[in-house]
Amino acid sequence: STLTPTGIKQAKQLSLLLKDKKIDIAYHSRLSRSKDTLRQVLKSHPECKQIYKDDRIIERNYGKLSGFAHQTIINEFGQKQFDKWHRSWDERPPQGESFADVALRVGDFIKDLKSKYSGKNVSIVVSAHGNSIRAFRKIMEKSTESEASSWKIPYDQYFEYKI
Repeated sequence: STLTPTGIKQAKQLSLLLKDKKIDIAYHSRLSRSKDTLRQVLKSHPECKQIYKDDRIIERNYGKLSGFAHQTIINEFGQKQFDKWHRSWDERPPQGESFADVALRVGDFIKDLKSKYSGKNVSIVVSAHGNSIRAFRKIMEKSTESEASSWKIPYDQYFEYKI
């Protein structure tokens, strides 16, 4: 889905926060909101010429629950089941992914970043999604599954790590 008016505002805020940072390389997923957010950020970074798509950072796949409002799912399956699917580390929604699944693919992405760029003087920006950012943070901050599952990911801020 495309960025909402709120999403556009958040992307502009993020762009302001990053305008004085050096950005050499950028990654996004195939989803338009990831690309649109990155496009906004890179408006103030014409020096960034290496832009890559990588679906290992794509949003969590909610399977048969995709496209349904939270309240609709709660009405159908109950609050307890919704909470399991929504925040449990290894509970998968029907035909969907768990946080653990997302963390595996994000972990593979991070491993590749380290392999390609560790020790090089480059700055990389990754325009990802709430659940993939949660997995990214868990891995980079060496957090527990419980901590990571509980995080609310802000869309108008960034997290900075050294690889």
